[in-house]
Amino acid sequence: MNEIDLVLVGGKAVTPAGIVEADLAIADGRISAIAYPGSIQTGEQVDISGATVIPGGVDTHTHLRDPGYTHKEDITTGTQTAAAGGYTTVVGMPNVDPPTNTLERYRDVLALYRAKSLVDFNHNPSPTKPEEVAGMAAEGALGFKIYMIADTGRDYPHIPGIGVHHHGHLLEIAEAVAATGRPLMVHPHDQTLMETIETRSWDRGERDHRAYAKAFASYEGMVWDTATSFLIRLQEATGVHMHVLHVKTPRMAALIRAAKRLGLRVTSEMNPVGVFLCNEWENIEKWGPYALSTWTGPNATEPLWEALRDGTIDVIGTDHAPHTRDEKEIGWTDMWQAHGGVPQIQHVLTLFLNEVASGRISLERVVELTATTPAKVFGLYPRKGVIQIGSDADLVVVDTEADHTIREADVLSKCGWTPFDGRKTKGVPVHTLVRGQFVFRNGEVVGEAGMGRMAVPVGT
Repeated sequence: MNEIDLVLVGGKAVTPAGIVEADLAIADGRISAIAYPGSIQTGEQVDISGATVIPGGVDTHTHLRDPGYTHKEDITTGTQTAAAGGYTTVVGMPNVDPPTNTLERYRDVLALYRAKSLVDFNHNPSPTKPEEVAGMAAEGALGFKIYMIADTGRDYPHIPGIGVHHHGHLLEIAEAVAATGRPLMVHPHDQTLMETIETRSWDRGERDHRAYAKAFASYEGMVWDTATSFLIRLQEATGVHMHVLHVKTPRMAALIRAAKRLGLRVTSEMNPVGVFLCNEWENIEKWGPYALSTWTGPNATEPLWEALRDGTIDVIGTDHAPHTRDEKEIGWTDMWQAHGGVPQIQHVLTLFLNEVASGRISLERVVELTATTPAKVFGLYPRKGVIQIGSDADLVVVDTEADHTIREADVLSKCGWTPFDGRKTKGVPVHTLVRGQFVFRNGEVVGEAGMGRMAVPVGT
């Protein structure tokens, strides 16, 4: 055994064997022992009595806006926010400027992360140029991201060059990604159907946040459901690992559940707003553009929680999506011009810990959704996403009994706001360690830019 650097003493740990009382020893950035309490006397002893240690979150869906849109967020501010929220690995998205759809651009983005990230990282390039896919996979890409949506009335966040809704082009992309074995992450959307729905709204003179929310939820979310059905058939045809994003309707969940029963290579992800924000009309009324991109429509909440619990939904991706207040404010009158999405990586874990306290979901299942399964889906397991000997010491110490109030004044994201302001929760991160180094300690960010390392698929 290498010389022990640090020991977390007196807590419980969520391990593959269950929740156990144990001291965790760290050596050379990895977990070196899961030991009987009090049995390790060497190394720096950090008392965490009464707390619980979980694997650091692996967020494979993070918008850090760098390069090109750093007035909203940048890699340093975004990963400070991630550290405070208990996330130790973040994977960016390609809707930056220039969009990440070539090997050269992918390399350029990785250089930015190496210089600026506090936590471990990667970036999901876009496979809109199929001839570039193999090179980006060889460079270490964990997955590839496609939007089946083109914005109408704005040019962000779904920027030109990375949105594809032509089925033939999607077929070519799926074939190229299938050859790499990496997941194809798709934001499902039926563009032509939505064009009809939204035009009807505009013809009635309705363009505000209410009209926008209702348009996306029209016909019980048909724009999402039809796209999901196509993606499942595309997976069956090409063999690609299809990772369906933004599960938000009961029918989407049913389609994915059925695909899994057939043994298809389909995994799925939910944005937390689907059960914490955009699932309640009162939040749309109160927060307007600050709650949107979309409303799930009525009667979706409990089916989504069931899908989270039963494994239909594999991954929670925070979809951390900061925008400035000015970019949101226009949405009170014309949401089609406002930028969609909310900043939330700082608060996702806290929100789920509150649901653990209420008995709605188990802590072990939250760990699977936020850490273990994303690490497995994207090839990082068992290096990340789990507390076991030999894994990276990416750890979050949480106080599951602490009463907490989310406050806008505490937001670390550059955008400076949260739609969860004032929400009371039980459970909060206290410390976050990346490869055994504190990046968040006693409620304060202590990590520095450049501490993060690129997270690549195990075995490469």
